[in-house]
Order: sequence, then structure tokens, then C-alpha cells
Amino acid sequence: MAFIEGVSSLKTLINGRESSLLLCINGRAIVSNTVLIWSIAVTLFLSGDVAFAENWPNWRGPTRDGISFETSLPVEWDTERNIAWKRAMPAWSGSTPVIWSELIFINVAVDDDNLELWCLDRNTGDTKWARPLSGGNRRLRKQNMSSPSPVTDGERVWVMTGTGIIKAFDLEGNELWARNIPESYGAFGLNWGYASSPLLHGDALYVQVLHGMRTDDPSYVLRLNAETGETVWRVERPTEAVRESPDSYTTPALLEYDGTTEIVITGGDAVTGHAIDTGRELWRADGLNPTRNRSYRIIASPVVHDGLIYAPTRVKPLLALRPGGRGDVLGTHVVWTTDNGPDVPTPVTDGEFFYVVNDSGIVFVSDAKTGDPVYGPVRIQTGTYSASPVLADGKIYITNEGGMTTVFKTGPTFEVLAENDFDDYCLSSPAISDGQIFIRTTGYLYAIGERRSHAGN
Repeated sequence: MAFIEGVSSLKTLINGRESSLLLCINGRAIVSNTVLIWSIAVTLFLSGDVAFAENWPNWRGPTRDGISFETSLPVEWDTERNIAWKRAMPAWSGSTPVIWSELIFINVAVDDDNLELWCLDRNTGDTKWARPLSGGNRRLRKQNMSSPSPVTDGERVWVMTGTGIIKAFDLEGNELWARNIPESYGAFGLNWGYASSPLLHGDALYVQVLHGMRTDDPSYVLRLNAETGETVWRVERPTEAVRESPDSYTTPALLEYDGTTEIVITGGDAVTGHAIDTGRELWRADGLNPTRNRSYRIIASPVVHDGLIYAPTRVKPLLALRPGGRGDVLGTHVVWTTDNGPDVPTPVTDGEFFYVVNDSGIVFVSDAKTGDPVYGPVRIQTGTYSASPVLADGKIYITNEGGMTTVFKTGPTFEVLAENDFDDYCLSSPAISDGQIFIRTTGYLYAIGERRSHAGN
């Protein structure tokens, strides 16, 4: 069906409580009316295939929360079995593959010095084009300078490096503009290297630079014109955090409620909300490091889903907040807290259950609305976990640093469905598109499962 082209996800809740449909077209969420809901739903069901093509336009997918609405996804694989193709990689990276229609974009450390943006054919893994991003690549503990994930709107692709270079390209690989953020505002001063990905919303890119371990310069948030790269605003983000605690490796989240849109930032012991037009701080919960630990850097990103803001920190506490506050909201808008946070992997939620996989592979599941424990702690495969889980098809997919992906069921009962071993170093989170799962290790980018045929092709 032709209308399915460009439609990335569909979610219909028919349970007597919700009558809205979340429709992501070209990666952008809208809420549709009931008439449109039923016309689309009926058409899909009559087609006999409700699992249709979905783009993965940024690190956390089409709705920026680690959720895919595709079904009938692969569950079991290894380095040869159920692999559509694999493409050799020159190095490891924390960057997630970004997928749009026939193209895959990846941030690549090609050698000990150089960083490139690669555009691959999503059907074969072959290179369509490669463009230089920056020199100055270096290993900084387990990171290199390719950690930020690209973002695309299907017409352009933007990518930032750990060296602070951000560039825009069209889909043919023509460079549209470039910026050197440290040249404009000072060198990055994070202990583990810069790793935040830009957030695309409308005609703007939002970039955070939250640091303090290796600089006395202030942390700040930028809004860049996506068309030109020019700075629209820059606002400093004050913090009382000290030593390593100002450092944040998170990616900004988009909060939309009651006709209001805000940018959510975590780092420097606090979670804050900012106006998109000015960057002005609207609210703050300075409660992510209540003991003022000097080493409380934040890696797991904020999650916005179904009317709540989830703000992880270095394990404890994780805060769940309702939107709409102004000023200090720590005492007024925190809905629940838990000390069973993740540290590095960003949690995921379907709005009913909240799933945390911590660095050691311990799973905690809570009620997403109340924080009440559902189950956990339970252990999946032993190892270190830096990638973030994704939720799709009634399953959680989570990959450890040894390349083992555990697949377990969503819902109130823990059940492991599969353990799939690539036996290769992995920091990158899975991506999902058109029936396939993409996982990037040190040695390869794997396309897992067969691509679902497009109706009408």
C-alpha cells in the first residue's frame, strides 16, 4: 500500500480508556482524530499486515524513547544465522546506526586520527558515500570521538563528533554547513570525552555541552538553525556540582504537553526544562545527587513518555516527574523515585511498565505511573552493559559489551526468550527498521533478519 511509505509507526490503544492514535510520519509524532484513527486502522487490518516500515531517525528511534511499533521481529541469531548482511567496521563506537528508507548513516572512527560519516545501502551494507568530519580522533577510556549518533529528517543528515565538529549533509553527501563548537565557545572539558547526540525538532538542532571535570568554563545549551548551522541562542546552565559531577553524556529529550514544548536536560546534579524559543530555564529538580558525590556524572539520558519525565542519574535516585512545573519542582512535581537506577543504559517504558537494565545486567521493572516494584532484581547474561535497551514487539532487546543480546518479554513476568552472541565488543544500542534489527560491534554492522517487503513495490 502506497500510503504506508513514509509512515514510521502506529500505535492504537483500544481499551476503553484511550482513543488516540500515535502516528509517526517521517519520524515526527502527531495525534490524530478519531475519524483518521479508524480509517487508518481499518485499512491496515484489511491489508493483513499491521507491521509496516519504520524509520529510525536518531539514537532512540522515531519517538525518541527507544520504542519501535513494528512486530514479527527476529528473536534468535548468531554471527551467521538469521543475518541478512554484515558490513565490516574499522573500530568500535557508541554511536547508533540511523536509518531512513534505503539509507543507513553511521558516525565512524576510520583510524587513530580521522572521523567520517558513512552512508550505507540498507539492503546490502555497501558504501554509497563517505565524508570527512574531523581529525583529532583519540581513545578516551572506552570511548573514541565517534560516540554521538547522527540524526536525519529524510532530507538532510546532521552529525556531531566528540571533537565538537558538527556538520550537515544532504542525502547525496553534499556538505551543507559545518561548525566547530569548541572554537566558538571553548574546549570541551568532560572526563570521558563528549558523547551527547544532537536533538532535532522542527528547524532547530539542540546541543548540550555539560562539563566541568577538566574545565572551569560554564555548561551551556545551544539552539542551532538546522538549515544554516547558525546559533539561534546559547544559554548557560548553572550548577553547584563539583569535580566530575557536572559532566553529562546524555542526549536532550523533547517534552510536549498541553500545547507546550520544552527541552529536558539532565546533568550537573539536576534535571531542567527549557523553553525552545529562548532556552530560558523554566523548571529545575536539583535532586539527582542528594549526597553531593563528587563523581556523580550522568550518562543515561532522560526519557519522556506518556505524560511523565524520567530522569536517571548514577544509579540513585531516579526521578519520575510530571510536567507543567515552574521554578524549583523537586518538592512539587516528583511522582515517584527509585534507588534502582541504571547508571549507563537509558531505561525504556511502554507507559505501563518501566524497565531498567543496569550496568551489571540486573533488571528491575516498576509500574511506570507509580514506581511500585513489579519484579527484580533478576539477572540476565553476566557482563557489562553500556548500550541501551529497546522495546519492540512485546520484547526488550539489550546488548552487553561482549556482544550478547538478551531478548526478554515485556510485562509483569520475567521470561528470557533468547540469548544471541556476537562475541565482539559492543557499545552501540540496537536500531530497528522494516522488520530488521541493526547492531553495531567493533568488527561489523549486522543487519539481522530479512527486510520486510514494501507493499506496492
